[in-house]
Amino acid sequence: MVSWAYAAQGGGATDSPMWTFVVPMLLMVGIFYFLLIRPQQKKAKEHKALLDNLKRGDRVITNGGILGTIITIDDQIVSLEVADKVKIEVARPYIAGFAPKKS
Repeated sequence: MVSWAYAAQGGGATDSPMWTFVVPMLLMVGIFYFLLIRPQQKKAKEHKALLDNLKRGDRVITNGGILGTIITIDDQIVSLEVADKVKIEVARPYIAGFAPKKS
């Protein structure tokens, strides 16, 4: 039978080395970087390049799903023509991408 005093002292176990804690934590940080952070940074970089290359006459789609043709572009605001004589203004960051051309 095990003595309670012996069990309370830790059972004679030795302290584990620091690397048994540090190595798994570094592996977890590396996994999070390559699976979450890096792809998100790449996508943000691609979106910024898309916004920088917008020009008048491009057909775009907004994050809300509205399709339109760019009439004017400002630093923060993009004016879109969504139908004949129907114009809306959208904040530039909310342009999701290019839309297919009208057929």
